[in-house]
Amino acid sequence: MTYRHTRKGRRALSAVAITAGLLLTVAGCGGGGDEGDSKTPSSSASSDKKSEDESPESSTTSADDALVTTKGGDLTVTITSAERDQGGFVTVSGRVTNGGSSSWMGADWKSSETELAGNGGSLSGASLVDEKGKKKYLVLRDTSGRCLCTKFSRLRSGDTADWYAQFPAPPEDTTKVDFQVGSMPPASIEISEG
Repeated sequence: MTYRHTRKGRRALSAVAITAGLLLTVAGCGGGGDEGDSKTPSSSASSDKKSEDESPESSTTSADDALVTTKGGDLTVTITSAERDQGGFVTVSGRVTNGGSSSWMGADWKSSETELAGNGGSLSGASLVDEKGKKKYLVLRDTSGRCLCTKFSRLRSGDTADWYAQFPAPPEDTTKVDFQVGSMPPASIEISEG
């Protein structure tokens, strides 16, 4: 009988420990700010990302804010900022517009890396290429294999969605890089200090 009570006690303690661990994990992953904040993460340690269920919004930036716009097939990609963060990261953000007649989900933009396979239609396959330094920088990911980038929900014909992706920063003296994703043509961008 004592053995049975000991097992019950251990099960109860295990359940309490697991529940506490889950609560701490959820609290640690919280955004810590209003959901209405900027689309770009405020710090490099941020793993906040757009919700998978979030519907695309119309763009709030004007064409004058664009660093570069590139077109590939039915998609138009506009890059509005590329900022070097103090933590050694570069955050690139912009918007994508579906000019085609069918929906788009970003499937051809995902990474072929097995670690990032669970990111679905996202910018996990994006990269920054430093031609001067002969280096390619891949999208950052958290310890769970989620990219620090936007994961797209369905983008219907004519819709526009904002996006962001974080990369390791090239050396300080590198200010120009090429942004590449999917079959889109490379876009040459200038990195500004954040």
